[in-house]
Amino acid sequence: MAWFHKDPKSKASAPPPAADKPSRMEGLWVKCDGCGEIVFKQDVEKNLECCPKCDHHFPLPVRKRLELVLDAGTFQELDRGLESTDPLSFTDSKKYKDRLRASSKNSGEGEAFVSGVGRLAGREVSVGCFHFGFLGGSMGSVVGEKVTRVFERAHELQIPAIVFSASGGARMQEGIFSLMQMAKSSAALARFRQTKKPYISVLLDPTTGGVAASFAFLGDVILAEPKALIGFAGPRVIEQTLRQKLPEGFQRSEFLLEHGMVDAIVPRKELRDRLAQLLGLLS
Repeated sequence: MAWFHKDPKSKASAPPPAADKPSRMEGLWVKCDGCGEIVFKQDVEKNLECCPKCDHHFPLPVRKRLELVLDAGTFQELDRGLESTDPLSFTDSKKYKDRLRASSKNSGEGEAFVSGVGRLAGREVSVGCFHFGFLGGSMGSVVGEKVTRVFERAHELQIPAIVFSASGGARMQEGIFSLMQMAKSSAALARFRQTKKPYISVLLDPTTGGVAASFAFLGDVILAEPKALIGFAGPRVIEQTLRQKLPEGFQRSEFLLEHGMVDAIVPRKELRDRLAQLLGLLS
């Protein structure tokens, strides 16, 4: 039984779909989750989806993120023809197939991961980025295959790899097929290490579950955005399991930096320069 299939109508060189639709920010004003202020939406957009008052980082659409870090006009999207199937015929309150169609329509993306090659400060890189707006950035068979191909492509071309992670973890609608992607992507990363080229992992808000438990925490350098939620199980689940209150800021990127789990916290405005610096030092 196939876990995914390739759409014969789709080509790797096909133009990208329409720009990402706005997330929860609709209308002219938006309330900042950081400072609680009501701010003008255009000011947030001009500030790279960051609050102009407190610098709180709002979700950044996947293609805007790639535009932010890569040299203009160099990104070539690959693997667009891969589409999820329904190997378990999964149904809860909705059929899995219906959820896939709805997420694709609402997000403007075919899956929860966009991958390809591009240049960053003139250096060719194999890059992939999660789209949390598609089923919570969950990792099913297609996402796992695309992540695997990021490392396989980097191996083949002998170039660095960069992955931006924002995920709720394994996609429950695919069961064990989803969990297998943790080992599959990690094995591809292990093979890529033979090239002695760097793998930079960038953790966004949130990075949890099977993604955090596999390739997201296997980077040669692990960066995180400010105040990103990062961990395996969510804090609410941990509190209910342990029956005790967690420390303030637990599982936020600042907490992880203090405890040696990430190498640096990099604000969005500085991310491109920091990545270019790291590639220059490690390549």
